[in-house]
Amino acid sequence: MTYSGDENDTIPQNKNKSVIVLGSGAYRIGSSVEFDWCSVNAIMALRKQGIESIMINYNPETVSTDYDICDKLYFDELTFERVMDIIEYESPYGVIVSMGGQIPNNLAMRLKGQKINILGTSPESIDNAETGTNFLLCSINWKLSNPNG
Repeated sequence: MTYSGDENDTIPQNKNKSVIVLGSGAYRIGSSVEFDWCSVNAIMALRKQGIESIMINYNPETVSTDYDICDKLYFDELTFERVMDIIEYESPYGVIVSMGGQIPNNLAMRLKGQKINILGTSPESIDNAETGTNFLLCSINWKLSNPNG
C-alpha cells in the first residue's frame, strides 16, 4: 500500500489464501526479541505449508535481519486502523495475532469484532489471560491459588 500515491507498490495475489502474522512492533525490553522469534517461526511454518505469508511489523531489527523470510512485509505501525487497512487490501484467509506479544494481543478482540478470522489462540483466550479480572475468575474456577490483594 502506498500512502499519498497514485498506485500501490504491490497487488494482492492470493486473496483469501494468504495469512497475516502481526509482529511485535517497536523494540522495548520484554516485548520484542522473543516475540519476533515467534513471529518469524510462524512465518517459516506457513512457508513450509506453501501458504503465502504476510508480516506486519515495524521493528527495525526484525526487518533488517529477516526481511526476506516472508512473502510480503509491511513495515508499518501496529495500530488497529493500519492493520485493518492492510487486511482490507490483502483479504487474507486469516490473521495470527498470538505470536507478536502485547501490541497484537491488544488488537485481538477488536479484530474479532470486525469478523476477521483469527488463527491460533482465540481472542477470548487472549483476553482471559490479558485482563486481570478475567484471569482471576478463570483461576478461581480452576481452583488455583491466587495472591492476596
